[in-house]
Amino acid sequence: MASSLTKDSVTPGTPGSEKTFFGHPRGLATLFMTEMWERFSYYGMRALLPLYLVAPGGLGMNAGTATAIYSVYLSLVYLLTMPGGWFGDRVWGPRKTVAVAGGVIMLGHLTLALPSSGTFFAGLGLVAIGSGLLKANISTMVGQLYDGPDDPRRDGGFTVFYMGINLGAFAAPLIIGTIGENVNWHLGFALAAVGMGLGVIQFLIGSRNLAPHSSVVPKPLSAAEKTSTLRKAAFWAALAVVFYAIVGFSGTYTLNWILVPLTLLGVIIPVLVLTRIKRDRSLDRAEQSKMSAYIWFFVAAAVFWMIYDQGGSTLAIFADSSTNTSVLGWDFPVSWFQSVNPVIIMALAPVFATLWLALARRGKEPSTIVKFSFGLVLVGLSFFLFLAPLAIADGGHKTAAMWLVAIYFVQTCGELMLSPVGLSVTTKMAPVKYASQMMGVWFLAVTAGDATTGLLSIAGVDLNKTGIVAAEATLAVVAGLAIWMYRKRVKELMGDVR
Repeated sequence: MASSLTKDSVTPGTPGSEKTFFGHPRGLATLFMTEMWERFSYYGMRALLPLYLVAPGGLGMNAGTATAIYSVYLSLVYLLTMPGGWFGDRVWGPRKTVAVAGGVIMLGHLTLALPSSGTFFAGLGLVAIGSGLLKANISTMVGQLYDGPDDPRRDGGFTVFYMGINLGAFAAPLIIGTIGENVNWHLGFALAAVGMGLGVIQFLIGSRNLAPHSSVVPKPLSAAEKTSTLRKAAFWAALAVVFYAIVGFSGTYTLNWILVPLTLLGVIIPVLVLTRIKRDRSLDRAEQSKMSAYIWFFVAAAVFWMIYDQGGSTLAIFADSSTNTSVLGWDFPVSWFQSVNPVIIMALAPVFATLWLALARRGKEPSTIVKFSFGLVLVGLSFFLFLAPLAIADGGHKTAAMWLVAIYFVQTCGELMLSPVGLSVTTKMAPVKYASQMMGVWFLAVTAGDATTGLLSIAGVDLNKTGIVAAEATLAVVAGLAIWMYRKRVKELMGDVR
């Protein structure tokens, strides 16, 4: 998207008051481009990851192990948004945290580009850490560009920012995927590093247009807190080093010594966080009630993301082995399937937004609960649809590419029903005490869903088998119908939130 900078009048004192970016503060252009390049690098690497893990010229793993690694990686990215947000709030401030995060992500991709299985997993860890730091803080800086939550340009600004995410996600598989699959896997990972490097450079150059308080640490740690935090971090780091040294020297180390603890953390931590908030006696009765309602949405979202995120693992591995990727005699890379979702989002997001507005004017807009239930039913139907190409492949035939496109289409419609609504309801139902933490709690639903997929894969469950796919599809549809059936009860718990 080209930056349209024109003379315009904005709120005095807003960064970039001389020029605007599509009528928004000029700093939005900096954050838009940073997020676009970060998503370019992230989705490019993500499109290659499962294919590289199973490829004979890659790591040559079986599909189950590849799916487990992919799922653990995704769950870590979202799990680390909470400590990432804490770092921005307590240590460096949002601006410095995003700059450092970009550098860590770039280093991670460069490490992935090294032709060694040992450095490969270190690279994945670096990208996950950097993504967690960046994701938690860049949205905060978008909000800081505006004059409070009532600024009429604020929602539009986040919409423009969201387009940056999908532009990067759309272009990445087409460019990085093609280079990685057709030229060299590690060159593809290196190209992701170049993309993030460009994002960091333009962020540093354009940071003068950001809000001045984006450099401020909102709640800096006291000297005592710093000492305590460093001691705790050193203790747990030393414990991990000693434990894995013992496992390594004993000759019993396997990849599961890493995967199992990480997947368990991805399930346990979300449960602990929700339990801690729900049991907080300082919350009043209305806040307690809203948290009870929110648990319904959280569990529903975890089921949704468990299936949805398999679009990059289970479906991608199926496409690699059992899908005909030839069009008029021309073969396209399997990774291109990962561009289907963002292009559908860009096409349908305005349609859904217009539809909700039109229904709202007539007093017929579906409630948050109904939208959630529809989103779950749709993601379940997408896996019922998946049963058809699975049956074709079981017969020894290659399936048509349009089966995969249809599955991604149905899943994306479900995402547009559930994801934006989930973000909105999270902010509306958050207790005042936990207002700044609840967005991280929402991302933990993704962590829980992906970690569950990882645990199934580690346990040896073949996620490309008809019975398992049918079971997951049924779970999602039943969960969606359960929320719809209990919508009156959930609505009561939500209190004044609509």
